Parts: sequence; structure tokens; C-alpha cells
Amino acid sequence: MRIVDVNQQASEEWRSGVKTRMRASAANSATQLCLFEQWCDPGHGAPNHLHAVEEVLCVREGQADVWIDDKHVTLTSGQLVIVPAGRKHGFSNTGKTVLHIESTLASPVFEAAYDDKRETPRRWLPNG
Repeated sequence: MRIVDVNQQASEEWRSGVKTRMRASAANSATQLCLFEQWCDPGHGAPNHLHAVEEVLCVREGQADVWIDDKHVTLTSGQLVIVPAGRKHGFSNTGKTVLHIESTLASPVFEAAYDDKRETPRRWLPNG
């Protein structure tokens, strides 16, 4: 049994205005999914991208404009959206406070294809 103390997991500045903490991934022995949370300053979030697997985005606190392809919705605390595999999507904090959002990917390694090729396409790889 592998126990992860989330409070001991390091945070990183993923991009300007976005702090990220991985909770479960191949980096700490997860084999089927990747779970991470982000805190986004107003006006910041995740740019347009896609994954080969399904993703769940759940707003814990704040307000987010979330889009899949060209369809936009506003999510608030306690709401989530399921993003089908292979669909371009992203989100932005449209509120006045920090957005806390959780993401779950149906893969233990974070992999994404970004419109902006400067973004890091893979994160939280297996140890060793």
C-alpha cells in the first residue's frame, strides 16, 4: 500500500499565475490515472490543448471559463466537466479571487498537445 501525504507534495509554478501540485501520478506509483490541483490567479489558467485520454476538471473554489472546442461554460465551486479524449479544451479564471481547480486524467503520466509549442508536453513521469 502506497500512502501519499499530499501536504508533503511539492508545488511548482507551471506557468505565470498558475501554481500546481501533483497528487497522484506515475511519479509516485499510480498506474491508471494522474490527479493534480492548480491555483490560478485571476485571468490565468490552462491554454488550449488536448489529451489522448479523458479528463475531469472540478472547480473547488472560484469561477472558471472552461471551453471544449468552441463551446464555453462557466463553472463555480462544486461543479465539474468531463472532457472527452482528443478534444481541444482549456480554462481561465474569470473571477476576482484565486481559482482552485482539480484535474484527473485517465493516464498516470500527464501528456498534452498544446497549440503553444513552448509548453511542456509531459510531466510526472515514472521514477527510475
